[in-house]
Amino acid sequence: MVRTWEDRIVNTIVIFILGLTSLAAILPLMYVLSVSITPFSEVLKHGGFILLPKSITFHAYHELFTTTNIPRAFWITIFITVVGTIVNLVLTSLMAYPLSRRNLPGRGFFLLMIVFTMLFSGGLIPTYLIVKNMGLLNSVWSMILPNAVWSFNVLIMKSFFENIPEELFESARMDGAKEFRILWQIVLPLAVPSMLTVGLFYMVGHWNEFFQAIMYVTDRNLYPLQVVIREVLMMTQLPLLENAENVLPTETMQMAAVITASLPIILVYPFIQKHFTKGMLLGAVKG
Repeated sequence: MVRTWEDRIVNTIVIFILGLTSLAAILPLMYVLSVSITPFSEVLKHGGFILLPKSITFHAYHELFTTTNIPRAFWITIFITVVGTIVNLVLTSLMAYPLSRRNLPGRGFFLLMIVFTMLFSGGLIPTYLIVKNMGLLNSVWSMILPNAVWSFNVLIMKSFFENIPEELFESARMDGAKEFRILWQIVLPLAVPSMLTVGLFYMVGHWNEFFQAIMYVTDRNLYPLQVVIREVLMMTQLPLLENAENVLPTETMQMAAVITASLPIILVYPFIQKHFTKGMLLGAVKG
């Protein structure tokens, strides 16, 4: 195919815009990573702005994990993310599967109620009272159960289940399979892309858990990672000494805290990106 000069101009503009967008995303990450592994004296010497470190040290990470509550918060966040995501996927799939069956009595009413919850909520105070009366205050479950099911994710998974050929269900029923067996042995194995897509949404939400923690948890030993990271980021700069190496590396610790909170999700996403894209397309387009 022969490209005209108009095509070349358009391609050049697109490449330029994509390049600027990539720089806008990469440069802040490079800055945070560089400051976190740069000696504190070097950071002070350059006024706090470093993109490529001349020397590398992990002193900030050592201070972060030895002088703060980061290790405990890290494990609490891992627990919330793993257990919470499992609970989310189980409840979401159990809710989405019957809604995907067109012969479900009252199906339209239930779908209307799900959409209604996406537009309106009971409010902050009623939700807090429910959590309190259930005895979930100062518990890790207060950061899992209140958001056990997201209405948007139910609709995504329902749409995916509807795309499964009806012949599979009819064949399974002719062989004597009940609904739970159909769900477990037929639907869920075919729904891996959708499950990974919805699971990623839930996982990122649990990993970034902050609001529910400050609302329902007052025990500092139960704070998740994001709350402790907030405390680290709010640390004020200490008075500078003549020997900057002996100063608590506040700024580098802040950047190390940001990397600590972001790195796990950054490492996990590439492994499920293919399934994530496929799941979004299959869940949104009915063929």
